[in-house]
Amino acid sequence: MFLSKSLVPILKNIPSEAKIKSHKLMLRTGMIKQSSAGIYSWLPLGFKIMKKIESIVRLEQDNIGVQEILMPTIQSSEIWKESGRYNDYGEEMLRIKDRQNREMLYGPTNEELITEIFRNSIKSYKSLPQLLYHIQWKFRDELRPRFGVMRCREFYMKDAYSFDLSIDEAIYSYNKFFLAYLKTFKKLDLSAIPMAADTGPIGGNLSHEFIIIAETGESKIYTDKRIFGVNYSDTVVDESSLSNLRTTYDEFYAVTDEKFDQNEFNEKVSDDNKLITKGIEVGHIFYFGDKYSKAMNASVDKDGKKEFVKMGSYGIGVSRLVAAIIEAKYDDKNEIMKWPINIAPYHCAILPQVSKNDKSNLEKSLNIYNYLKSKNIDAIIDDTDEGIIAKIKKFNLIGIPYQIVIGKNSTDEKFEFAKVGEDLQFLSTDEIENIIKKDLKN
Repeated sequence: MFLSKSLVPILKNIPSEAKIKSHKLMLRTGMIKQSSAGIYSWLPLGFKIMKKIESIVRLEQDNIGVQEILMPTIQSSEIWKESGRYNDYGEEMLRIKDRQNREMLYGPTNEELITEIFRNSIKSYKSLPQLLYHIQWKFRDELRPRFGVMRCREFYMKDAYSFDLSIDEAIYSYNKFFLAYLKTFKKLDLSAIPMAADTGPIGGNLSHEFIIIAETGESKIYTDKRIFGVNYSDTVVDESSLSNLRTTYDEFYAVTDEKFDQNEFNEKVSDDNKLITKGIEVGHIFYFGDKYSKAMNASVDKDGKKEFVKMGSYGIGVSRLVAAIIEAKYDDKNEIMKWPINIAPYHCAILPQVSKNDKSNLEKSLNIYNYLKSKNIDAIIDDTDEGIIAKIKKFNLIGIPYQIVIGKNSTDEKFEFAKVGEDLQFLSTDEIENIIKKDLKN
């Protein structure tokens, strides 16, 4: 892949409308382009990153036995009227009418639609539990969309739903997602803190937000620093182990400002362990019992008796995660982005010194590219006529994890090679392959 043939519209200057790191970087490196207020087109760099994040989210859902489906973006208003949320949801809901004058809406969430699917498909308690998820576009008509894809109107989201017979079984399902979320964010190289949270318009009485620390976060958080030391790597997916994990986390004070209590904070956390800062929500899980199943008559038969199922919902903003990772990883002072290699748009950038009269470095680059490609290492060649220093700065900004420089110091066997933001060293293609492969494996 040659950069000159790629749709990567790099901007020299930071757009004036961008106020936070992620919005600035995503516009400047051509990851996204605004279509209208709060609505963006995803260009190749941004789209590749988002799809790689999606694959990690999907893997951890599959690992706990959640079944993937796909629900539509447009929903009927009737099921929302059944649940009682059609009028209550507010102006964030985009309401439309079709040519038959039927009231429709662009889904902001899917509790109603998934409940309708369940009630028409499952009749016996023997089919429980049911864990279902999809990854789909959502729309919420924010009054003042801002911060790029961090708070926009159209966004890409993984939402999952659980259906269980009893409260205990429903809490077991809830705890499965609790662990899956911790593992998901760990694979994205994020330290996400589960925090007790309000349930908001979703409803219910049990909820956790997963927050990463970031100066530009909209949530003010209050927590015990020791929560970062909780080890969940040995947790297995059984009822006792998952319950112990959540109990361990819940022993540490960790809340957003909506649930903050100064007296409780002072009582539970010593001054040395207090952490008051800002954070970004990257995931949210809810248990809301039979709120929707009763309203929408979603029940199963057990011994001739109708039992309303107990439900939960579990969301991760896939498109929002792109921005959140930038907020956590981008050094805006030195203009260096460090994408985790498993979600970077390319593993390696090949940067040849090119002139009109000498194409030999380009030929070397193509040979290296083909070699790396044969080893399943994704690379891009910057075949533009910019100088090497300019190319390095450009790919530091984009955040491709590794760079190979083909210039006057290169030989037929060894090339200048560096991890983004670090010093160059002379290595052979075999040595370069081993370093990148080791990073990919980790």
